[in-house]
Amino acid sequence: MSWLMIRNTLVACAAGLLMTSTVYAQESAPVKRMTTQDITSKVVYHIDGAEQPLKALRNIRNHLDVSPRTTIIVVTHANGVDFLMEGAKHAETGTQYAPLVSALTARGVVFEICEITLKNRNLKRDQFVLDATFTPSGVVRVADLQTQQGFAYIKP
Repeated sequence: MSWLMIRNTLVACAAGLLMTSTVYAQESAPVKRMTTQDITSKVVYHIDGAEQPLKALRNIRNHLDVSPRTTIIVVTHANGVDFLMEGAKHAETGTQYAPLVSALTARGVVFEICEITLKNRNLKRDQFVLDATFTPSGVVRVADLQTQQGFAYIKP
Protein backbone atom coordinates (compact mmCIF):
# COMPACT_ATOMS: atom_id res chain seq x y z
CA MET A 1 0.00 0.00 0.00
CA SER A 2 1.39 3.35 -0.92
CA TRP A 3 1.76 6.23 1.44
CA LEU A 4 -0.80 8.22 -0.62
CA MET A 5 -3.45 5.49 -0.25
CA ILE A 6 -2.88 5.29 3.51
CA ARG A 7 -3.16 9.05 3.86
CA ASN A 8 -6.41 9.16 1.81
CA THR A 9 -7.89 6.33 3.88
CA LEU A 10 -7.02 8.14 7.15
CA VAL A 11 -8.53 11.40 5.85
CA ALA A 12 -11.73 9.60 4.82
CA CYS A 13 -12.00 7.92 8.26
CA ALA A 14 -11.43 11.23 10.05
CA ALA A 15 -14.08 12.93 7.92
CA GLY A 16 -16.55 10.14 8.66
CA LEU A 17 -15.94 10.42 12.41
CA LEU A 18 -16.36 14.19 12.26
CA MET A 19 -19.67 13.93 10.39
CA THR A 20 -20.97 11.25 12.75
CA SER A 21 -20.18 13.30 15.84
CA THR A 22 -21.82 16.38 14.29
CA VAL A 23 -25.02 14.46 13.52
CA TYR A 24 -25.02 12.95 17.02
CA ALA A 25 -24.55 16.38 18.60
CA GLN A 26 -27.46 17.77 16.58
CA GLU A 27 -29.73 14.88 17.51
CA SER A 28 -28.93 15.08 21.20
CA ALA A 29 -29.34 18.86 21.53
CA PRO A 30 -32.51 19.77 23.46
CA VAL A 31 -35.34 21.05 21.29
CA LYS A 32 -37.09 24.21 22.47
CA ARG A 33 -40.77 23.89 21.73
CA MET A 34 -42.62 27.10 20.98
CA THR A 35 -45.70 27.79 23.04
CA THR A 36 -48.70 29.70 21.81
CA GLN A 37 -47.47 32.62 23.93
CA ASP A 38 -44.41 32.83 21.64
CA ILE A 39 -46.27 32.75 18.34
CA THR A 40 -47.04 35.92 16.45
CA SER A 41 -49.52 35.22 13.70
CA LYS A 42 -51.92 37.25 11.57
CA VAL A 43 -55.53 36.20 11.12
CA VAL A 44 -58.50 37.64 9.26
CA TYR A 45 -61.95 36.65 10.54
CA HIS A 46 -64.57 36.93 7.78
CA ILE A 47 -68.15 37.69 8.82
CA ASP A 48 -70.87 38.00 6.19
CA GLY A 49 -73.90 36.53 7.95
CA ALA A 50 -76.14 37.59 10.82
CA GLU A 51 -75.75 34.20 12.55
CA GLN A 52 -71.95 34.41 12.88
CA PRO A 53 -71.08 37.35 15.19
CA LEU A 54 -71.57 35.91 18.68
CA LYS A 55 -69.64 32.75 17.81
CA ALA A 56 -66.96 34.82 16.05
CA LEU A 57 -66.51 37.18 19.02
CA ARG A 58 -66.18 34.20 21.36
CA ASN A 59 -63.65 32.55 19.01
CA ILE A 60 -61.62 35.75 18.81
CA ARG A 61 -61.59 36.17 22.59
CA ASN A 62 -60.45 32.56 23.02
CA HIS A 63 -57.87 33.00 20.26
CA LEU A 64 -56.31 35.97 22.06
CA ASP A 65 -56.50 34.26 25.45
CA VAL A 66 -54.32 31.44 24.11
CA SER A 67 -52.20 33.41 21.63
CA PRO A 68 -52.20 37.05 22.77
CA ARG A 69 -49.61 38.25 20.25
CA THR A 70 -51.89 37.45 17.29
CA THR A 71 -52.88 40.28 14.98
CA ILE A 72 -56.60 39.95 14.22
CA ILE A 73 -58.66 41.89 11.67
CA VAL A 74 -62.39 41.22 11.40
CA VAL A 75 -63.79 42.04 7.97
CA THR A 76 -67.56 42.33 7.67
CA HIS A 77 -69.90 42.72 4.72
CA ALA A 78 -73.48 41.92 3.70
CA ASN A 79 -75.57 40.95 6.78
CA GLY A 80 -72.35 40.51 8.74
CA VAL A 81 -72.15 44.27 9.39
CA ASP A 82 -75.34 44.32 11.48
CA PHE A 83 -73.68 43.40 14.79
CA LEU A 84 -71.50 46.51 14.50
CA MET A 85 -74.51 48.83 14.41
CA GLU A 86 -75.25 50.95 17.49
CA GLY A 87 -77.55 49.07 19.86
CA ALA A 88 -77.22 45.72 18.05
CA LYS A 89 -78.14 42.65 20.10
CA HIS A 90 -78.08 38.92 19.50
CA ALA A 91 -81.59 37.93 18.40
CA GLU A 92 -81.95 34.92 20.71
CA THR A 93 -79.94 35.83 23.82
CA GLY A 94 -80.29 39.61 23.81
CA THR A 95 -76.53 39.93 24.31
CA GLN A 96 -75.37 43.40 23.31
CA TYR A 97 -72.49 43.31 20.85
CA ALA A 98 -70.96 46.75 21.52
CA PRO A 99 -69.29 45.86 24.87
CA LEU A 100 -67.85 42.68 23.37
CA VAL A 101 -66.50 44.59 20.37
CA SER A 102 -65.03 47.30 22.62
CA ALA A 103 -63.29 44.73 24.81
CA LEU A 104 -61.70 43.09 21.76
CA THR A 105 -60.74 46.45 20.27
CA ALA A 106 -58.94 47.21 23.54
CA ARG A 107 -56.95 44.02 22.93
CA GLY A 108 -55.90 45.19 19.46
CA VAL A 109 -58.57 43.64 17.25
CA VAL A 110 -59.60 45.77 14.26
CA PHE A 111 -63.20 45.63 12.98
CA GLU A 112 -63.77 46.70 9.37
CA ILE A 113 -67.07 47.33 7.58
CA CYS A 114 -67.50 47.09 3.80
CA GLU A 115 -68.48 50.42 2.23
CA ILE A 116 -70.14 48.65 -0.71
CA THR A 117 -72.54 47.08 1.79
CA LEU A 118 -73.27 50.54 3.24
CA LYS A 119 -74.12 51.85 -0.21
CA ASN A 120 -76.21 48.83 -1.22
CA ARG A 121 -78.20 48.88 2.02
CA ASN A 122 -78.44 52.68 2.37
CA LEU A 123 -76.59 52.65 5.69
CA LYS A 124 -74.57 55.53 7.13
CA ARG A 125 -71.26 55.44 8.96
CA ASP A 126 -72.73 57.12 12.03
CA GLN A 127 -75.07 54.14 12.55
CA PHE A 128 -72.11 52.00 13.64
CA VAL A 129 -70.16 51.68 16.88
CA LEU A 130 -67.16 53.98 17.20
CA ASP A 131 -64.81 51.00 17.37
CA ALA A 132 -65.55 50.10 13.74
CA THR A 133 -63.47 51.24 10.77
CA PHE A 134 -64.38 51.11 7.09
CA THR A 135 -62.89 49.47 4.02
CA PRO A 136 -63.90 50.11 0.38
CA SER A 137 -64.68 46.41 -0.27
CA GLY A 138 -64.89 43.63 2.29
CA VAL A 139 -64.22 40.88 -0.24
CA VAL A 140 -61.21 42.66 -1.71
CA ARG A 141 -59.87 43.36 1.79
CA VAL A 142 -60.10 39.68 2.78
CA ALA A 143 -58.32 38.66 -0.43
CA ASP A 144 -55.57 41.27 0.03
CA LEU A 145 -54.96 40.30 3.65
CA GLN A 146 -54.56 36.67 2.60
CA THR A 147 -52.56 37.02 -0.60
CA GLN A 148 -50.57 40.20 -0.04
CA GLN A 149 -50.04 40.25 3.72
CA GLY A 150 -49.98 36.56 4.65
CA PHE A 151 -53.02 36.49 6.95
CA ALA A 152 -54.61 33.15 7.79
CA TYR A 153 -58.34 32.97 7.00
CA ILE A 154 -61.05 31.99 9.48
CA LYS A 155 -64.78 32.05 8.80
CA PRO A 156 -66.66 31.15 11.98
